Amino acid sequence: MPEVVIVSDSHGSTDELKIIKERHSPEYMIHCGDSELDMDAPELDGFVKVAGNCDVDVRFPEEQTSQIGDLYFFIAHGHLHQVKSNPLAIAYRAQELKAQVVCFGHTHIAGAKKVGQQLLINPGSVLLPRRRTEKTYALMNWDTLDDVRVDFYTVEGNHLDELSLRTSLT
Repeated sequence: MPEVVIVSDSHGSTDELKIIKERHSPEYMIHCGDSELDMDAPELDGFVKVAGNCDVDVRFPEEQTSQIGDLYFFIAHGHLHQVKSNPLAIAYRAQELKAQVVCFGHTHIAGAKKVGQQLLINPGSVLLPRRRTEKTYALMNWDTLDDVRVDFYTVEGNHLDELSLRTSLT
């Protein structure tokens, strides 16, 4: 069963990234930008990573696609897709690239929802959350495409039932 840790908006903090990596030891990890670290920072080892509007290292790509198991992921920070106004632009870009899962940050607001045949995931922020007090990240896993789970956790490791989602991507 593939397991993917999704984080965003760590804004220079490294402790939270270390804690999350140690807690889950996932095979796949995504950082949706605004790490404010160097591209080759050891805390980002193993992450698929993209540039956020606060990142200064020009080696970060603006967007990435990645195949994990039988799913295609589109990863972008979201600032270039106006995600604070509406997630449609980033969903359309992902659709152009045939991605079923869209991972983005920028808003610092945790949430996941299925729109059409796409799953949109914003893990929130592991440092500066908005609309809630908990610093959050997401953990996605699936046995089959009929049983896809996105669970949200606080950096302290508490499961957030009200944000978590079970869906199908078939």
